Formats: sequence, structure tokens, C-alpha cells
Amino acid sequence: MNYEQVFEQIKAKKSFLCVGLDSDYEKLPKHLLTHESPVFEFNRQIIDATAKYSIAYKPNLAFYESLGLQGWQALEKTVEYIRINYPDIFIIADAKRGDIGNTSKLYAKAFFENMNFDAVTVAPYMGEDSVKPFLSYNSKWVILLALTSNKGADDFQYFKENDTRLFEKVLKKSQDWADKENMMYVVGATRAEMLTDIRKIVPNHFLLVPGVGAQGGSLQEVAKYGMNNNCGLIVNSSRAIIFADNTENFANIAEQKAKEVQIEMEMLLQEKGII
Repeated sequence: MNYEQVFEQIKAKKSFLCVGLDSDYEKLPKHLLTHESPVFEFNRQIIDATAKYSIAYKPNLAFYESLGLQGWQALEKTVEYIRINYPDIFIIADAKRGDIGNTSKLYAKAFFENMNFDAVTVAPYMGEDSVKPFLSYNSKWVILLALTSNKGADDFQYFKENDTRLFEKVLKKSQDWADKENMMYVVGATRAEMLTDIRKIVPNHFLLVPGVGAQGGSLQEVAKYGMNNNCGLIVNSSRAIIFADNTENFANIAEQKAKEVQIEMEMLLQEKGII
């Protein structure tokens, strides 16, 4: 999926919502545990309930890897289900990979060839040769960690040298590796005011913004500081949607929560003149 196709989905659905499939086995509604694959069944119902309001889904791999083979099978079935039933939806592997070149090459093969994700989150700490293998695939995306929303972000990401903070160095240097057509950046919603500085460096790139909802990030603030003329935002919400209810009505409640976010996003897109 290319840049224009992502933008077209935003306009068509009047939304820039990504639903995070952080499908924690311990939090699944109890009635699903009798299914052959409880995680997949949970995902399937969440996807069917929210697809009309979402432009993307983002499985966090920790929730699948922790279950061993059963988890990987659930992940594969989830991606396949989206591909067959909602082929225009963008699928992100939230894997945060980043290793020496030959290892990254195999990670890229795993996510882009074997599992057919559109994008993968990548950590930039090891530099260019750890990122470039992911960029060798047409119409596939690297989503580079730039500024995260966790407390520990203060440990390294704001380190300043010669008036440049480390996250700004990441943004600037990575411009030598790729452009807005195949690279996005992770920017946490709880640091929304920093989007002004980030947009000075990457005015046209898409930003994947986690942290709206359960983590307390403000959608209004994110749009205020981060939205560009092509929207330029993919805002993720996970727990606030998928675990809003744990009864047999969980999918209907998830649909309501996703719709609420979409309505707010539609207003923000209208205010910007995008739709």
C-alpha cells in the first residue's frame, strides 16, 4: 500500500484510526476461551465490529509471541482474515525490530513475505544497516521509533548535543535512508506538544501516534500539533476500544468506542479542510 492509498482510505472512511490488537489472553472475555483459537476469535469479532471506522490494525507481537506456536498461528490467521475480508486496510506489525543487517533481512522477510504485513515498527539504535533491509520491499513501510510515550523515553530520547535532541537526530539522519513514500515515524500522543518540532523536520511523513485512550493522550492535541494537509496521522487506540467490555457484548461495545473516535476524527479532518 502506497502513500496515496493510505490517504485515500483516510478520506473514504473520514478516519485516521488504527485499532491496536493488543490481544492479551488474560483479558479475553471468558466465553471465548472454549474456541479452538480464542485470540483469533477475539480479533475476528473486533475487526468485523470496527473495520468500517478503522484504516489500520496493529497487532503488538508480544501478545502473540508469548503464547508460542498457538500465538503465531492466531497472528497469521488474523492477518489473513484482514487481507481476505478488508483488503484496503493497512496492517502494521508492532514488532520493534532492529538488528545487524543480515538479521534484519530475515526479519523483513518474515513480516513482509511470509506474513504479508504492510509495515513494521523498527528501532533505529543500531543505525542504517539495521533499517535498510526493511526498505528494500516495494509498497512496504518502515515505521521508525522516534519519540515514544513511555516514562523511560526521558532516559535517552531527549539527550541534547549541539542543540539537537536525540529523537531529532533520528528524524534528520533517517531522511538519508528513505522518504515519505516508505517511512513513517512513531510519536507518542502523550508528547503531543513535541509534534510541532517534529513537523519542522518531517512535514510530510505519516506519523503513527500511540497513546490515545487508555494512556491518556489527547486526540485534539495530536491533531492540533501534528496534522498536515494530507492528515499525516495514523492514531492508534488499543485497550480503550478492544477491552472496553469483557462480556458477550464486547464486540458491540468496541464498535461504539471506535465510532466515537471516528466521529471526532471526522470533525478534525473537516476543520483542516481535508474532507
